[in-house]
Amino acid sequence: MKIARIETFLVPPRWLFVRVETDEGLVGWGEPVVEGRARTVKAAVEELAAPLIGRDSSRIEDIWQELTRAGFYRGGAVFSSAIAGLDQALWDIAGKRLDVPIYQLLGGAVRDRARVYAWIAGDRPGDIAAEAQIRREQGFDCVKMNGSAELTAIPSARELRSVIARAEAVRDAMGDDDFALDFHGRFSPAMSRRTLPLLEPLNPLFVEEPVVPELAAAHLARIVESTTVPIATGERAYSRWDFVPLLASGIAVAQPDVSHCGGISEMRRIAAQAETSGVALAPHCPLGPIALASCLQVDFAAPNFLIQEQSRGIHYNDDWDVLDYVLDGSVFDVVAGSIERPTRPGLGIEIDDAAVRDAAKHGHDWHAPVWRHRDGSLAEW
Repeated sequence: MKIARIETFLVPPRWLFVRVETDEGLVGWGEPVVEGRARTVKAAVEELAAPLIGRDSSRIEDIWQELTRAGFYRGGAVFSSAIAGLDQALWDIAGKRLDVPIYQLLGGAVRDRARVYAWIAGDRPGDIAAEAQIRREQGFDCVKMNGSAELTAIPSARELRSVIARAEAVRDAMGDDDFALDFHGRFSPAMSRRTLPLLEPLNPLFVEEPVVPELAAAHLARIVESTTVPIATGERAYSRWDFVPLLASGIAVAQPDVSHCGGISEMRRIAAQAETSGVALAPHCPLGPIALASCLQVDFAAPNFLIQEQSRGIHYNDDWDVLDYVLDGSVFDVVAGSIERPTRPGLGIEIDDAAVRDAAKHGHDWHAPVWRHRDGSLAEW
């Protein structure tokens, strides 16, 4: 079954889809995107795709090795994301060809449902407690929010109180249910060590990305040692090699992104790698339906899975959402905080081809916001 055609679709709100069709008519879908750099990744996918025409679609690992290694220059967000989408689509085809879900090809299911969490508010939150309550009513028993807006390197007392007050409000709203905080790399190493112990009485499920990746090698281990709060990171790590120093630092939760780290092939390896360090898996996924479906296939096969991010209702989505591109959204229904194990072949979803093509006529031009401090200098977003 040979690869006959590869198409890319830039679709709202900020996503990129790739469609791979075989000479026998089977179609696989992937979601290769770097948020805010979708057009750049689109060009990379199209460049990588050309030599794949006529290749045996079942040789997923051989194709993955060629795409990642044969070009001499390797890794990085753009290349790894482009490869990720193609890899997802090939796994989708393999599952459909054999009439089984992808997790069956990864060793079979180890659970019947996968716990998921929802985002509340945004970078400029309003009534966080009310948002948390809405999510609980929607069936979620865990929420996540950003820990702050922009921050100075050494925070003022007011900034620090704001971070703690935000977490306290959500803890009160969630009761004994869970919440997590995303520091989004906005905190300096010193501020992380100051803030995390103050959050310990609130028992967050985890705190995500306390510092930017370029500071992790020098500082993440000290941050982990400074607190009992579980530390999560990994959305900006693009391979199992990138995860080596993160796991050595003592993190509790690994967060590879299936659309950034090289796809299903590499995320499954990262999950196993994390398992050898006693680290749980909580894949990063503030993206669309194909990325979420890809994550879930790994989640159901990974023994160390903890919880899955998903973007229904997230503040980035505006007028478009996860279910707008699938024919049957019930596969993503959340019941008692979890999604039931899908049973359909491949990724377990049916993409609405017509809706994708129509949306691609409009496309999008989403870019990450640029934040600045009060003095005019650039702030981490």
